[in-house]
Amino acid sequence: MIKPLLFSLFIVLGLLPCALALGTPYDPEWGVIQPKRIIRISVEAGADEISNGVRLRKAIDALVPGDQLEVGSGTYSVDRWWNVTISGTSEAPISIVSARDASVIITRPDAKQNILNLGQNAPVQYVVLRGLEFTGGSHGIRLGKCSHVWIDRCHIHHTGDVCLSANTSDSHHLNLTRNTIHNGGGTAEGMYLGGNNGEVIMSESVIALNHVYDCRGTQGDGIEVKQGSWGNLITENKVHDCNYPCITVYGTSGMPQNMIERNLCYRSLDSVMQVQGEAIVRNNVLIDGKNAAFASTDHQAKTTNLQVVHNTLINTNHAFRGGSWNDREKMVLANNVIYSKEQNAMHFPNGSQGVSIQGNVVLGDGAKIGSRLGRGIQDFTDLAWDASKLDTTPTQDAPFDCGVEAYRVQVDFAGKRRQTHPVISGAIER
Repeated sequence: MIKPLLFSLFIVLGLLPCALALGTPYDPEWGVIQPKRIIRISVEAGADEISNGVRLRKAIDALVPGDQLEVGSGTYSVDRWWNVTISGTSEAPISIVSARDASVIITRPDAKQNILNLGQNAPVQYVVLRGLEFTGGSHGIRLGKCSHVWIDRCHIHHTGDVCLSANTSDSHHLNLTRNTIHNGGGTAEGMYLGGNNGEVIMSESVIALNHVYDCRGTQGDGIEVKQGSWGNLITENKVHDCNYPCITVYGTSGMPQNMIERNLCYRSLDSVMQVQGEAIVRNNVLIDGKNAAFASTDHQAKTTNLQVVHNTLINTNHAFRGGSWNDREKMVLANNVIYSKEQNAMHFPNGSQGVSIQGNVVLGDGAKIGSRLGRGIQDFTDLAWDASKLDTTPTQDAPFDCGVEAYRVQVDFAGKRRQTHPVISGAIER
């Protein structure tokens, strides 16, 4: 039996399929409510994919609170603009799920429209999509005026543009969990959440346990949370092989901070993770970015109120880059392991006045304030600079026992409870 504290680590490292992670704390409370009525739909013998798509669309549009639609194996193609406006309630949600052991593919014949829109002209709430595959079209799934919408264990890939977006209307209490997302086209973000300059805001939502990769296109962020979006939890995602940062998060415009923790991110042609500000960034493992492992700078608003603690940052180029940290309020860089092979471990091109820098272990050029020197890649169990090996568990003799108590967090990257003394720097407890 797998110990609970190791379960999340196995998922993030790909040792278990995300679909096995049931009943996590990232699911909505109303997600356990049993349906009042189960409706089943399957493809018709001899019918073409468009005809099957028409039947699926009509079945979904007819759902009422408490219904669960179980969709049988087959390909369902929708050749028109499709906007779902059904809603459940907290006591009677609506679920649209694949039948047991079914392979359900939802697509469209061209990229002129998104495959599926939810809530583009009317609010949608308390709706679940689970275990469905979306491919083709423009955006795979586009969320509009949505709240309490749960997208779980879906496979979204090879779309004409963004795979999953929530950028046309304000949304809140979304749960985006255990999805596999890859190979979008156009700007090619895996998830595009919120809008530029706070024009659209996503709040109090959970983005957890997703596997996002091969985001190439003209941009290619893995998970992008835009300016003004606030109070969101971005956790335990595995994101890799992106043109832009694997995870990009802007600021909250003075609203409650975003929490970004326990993510495994690697191989970016930009920075592996980029966070503007107003966030807590902890227990992340970030490896191999062309620019930096972690970067933070002004963008659409100023960097402020940013705590970067207990992360492991490994990069050939700069490991940490704080371009706009000088003389900003509530800036913390503490208890991290920050290794650069060829450049600066900590790079503050415009200064670091007022930043609390404590308990870090560093390797590379640049400032060493508040830090202990590491030895090299041998400080980790099985790690390579190019992310071909990903185990950043510290060896028994790694010099990581220099963390400061003031910034110690209770658990590590794997959910393992941290010891109180000595405090081990980095994302993973020894």
